[in-house]
Amino acid sequence: MMAGRLEAFGQGESLLKEPRYLEELEDRLHFFVEECDYLQGFQILCDLHDGFSGVGAKATELLRDEYSGRGIITWGLLPGPYSLGEPQKNIYRLLNTAFGLVHMSAHSSLVCPLSLGGSLGLRPEPPVTFPHLRYDATLPFHCAAILATALDTVTVPYRRRSSPVSMVHLADTLNSSGKKVATAAAAIPFPLVPGQCLPDALAQLGGAAAWTPLSACGRPSGARFAQSVVLRGLDKACLTSRPAPGTRLPSPLHACDTGEDVLAQYLQQQQPRARSSAHLLLAPCKVVPPYPCLFSPSLGRHGLLLDGPPSGAAVESIPVLGALCSSSTLGRALGDLARDLGKLDVRRWASFMDAGVEQGDVEEALQELGSLAQCYQGGDGLAD
Repeated sequence: MMAGRLEAFGQGESLLKEPRYLEELEDRLHFFVEECDYLQGFQILCDLHDGFSGVGAKATELLRDEYSGRGIITWGLLPGPYSLGEPQKNIYRLLNTAFGLVHMSAHSSLVCPLSLGGSLGLRPEPPVTFPHLRYDATLPFHCAAILATALDTVTVPYRRRSSPVSMVHLADTLNSSGKKVATAAAAIPFPLVPGQCLPDALAQLGGAAAWTPLSACGRPSGARFAQSVVLRGLDKACLTSRPAPGTRLPSPLHACDTGEDVLAQYLQQQQPRARSSAHLLLAPCKVVPPYPCLFSPSLGRHGLLLDGPPSGAAVESIPVLGALCSSSTLGRALGDLARDLGKLDVRRWASFMDAGVEQGDVEEALQELGSLAQCYQGGDGLAD
């Protein structure tokens, strides 16, 4: 029943102001914090399009007040395609998304929307596509599996015990000069033919435009300021090229001695003025049941592209490339969101206003969105 009435940002925010819910949250939080040997920070996953946007925003505020200096990375989940035939639902989605991004970015180290939809604003866009996936964007089970695959991959840098990268370090890499919102992208699966080496595969992949965007902000374009890229699931033998002595190297990638060097060199070639960090993980992403069957018949058992007829074997694991990016694409997406918000007469939506949101709050959110968008205009980065 609580979830059923959380339609508006103000409802969710006010929920954590009630003593009974606040005390329960603090008790559970303290229990888990005391169990930690080393507390890096907090990950918050919450819906961005409904009242849970307000819950997430209030939670980030409480965490920032009580655990200052710890990392707080917030993932705002959005549904896939939507219909123009549901105007109230779409207006609420717009308002909740705008308020959520503004408030969460104020208290988080980094905020990243996650969605298979094509737009944050009111104009409907088709859901994103993957060359080797066959999914139904109207099924939450399918969408959740794909986004979970990406999330599990891009968070590798601060989840590995051997990694020197912390949550705060990763956020600092991406959020300089007020750029506290990032986008996610992925190649699911990473396209590799059996017997092919990583340098050859990356040369065929091309730039970041080959990665599928996962933040409802469109494809990366313009200046890219920073990025953290993770490649997982490739056999160690194919990470580097082994040309015969005296053979002319096809590219500088083929001269690298390690897989990490290959990936780092590739990123440097594609975005020479962006701050890039490259991470390699040998373990693939397991996709056995209950993971849904989404894969093209052109994939083999380990997610590699078949160069012959389909084998009929079920896909059990896949290689994945995932990225978190700070780019001028966000300036356009946040600017469009602000323009859509500015066109609204929020007083028409009485129930949203009754949830504790006033016209002045909308105007303030509009200004904050404009300021966020400005952070991504120009600056250092590589223009596509």
